[in-house]
Amino acid sequence: MQYSELGKFIRLKRENLGISLNKFAQEADVDCAMLCRIENCKQGIKLAVLEKIAVNFGVTPAEFLKEFEEF
Repeated sequence: MQYSELGKFIRLKRENLGISLNKFAQEADVDCAMLCRIENCKQGIKLAVLEKIAVNFGVTPAEFLKEFEEF
């Protein structure tokens, strides 16, 4: 799987948890519009943002990326 698909994986995980985009963005301290663009693969993801998202899912960035690669 290519990292360009990472946004789709984030959206899938978020939706599986039943969390709205706005709530997830707020909890992760990430701009909602930016998260929307990331999830729709219209914007790349910076490492600092990836870290916030991973932590919000309760895992380290390395664990998150490993889960993504195994998906």
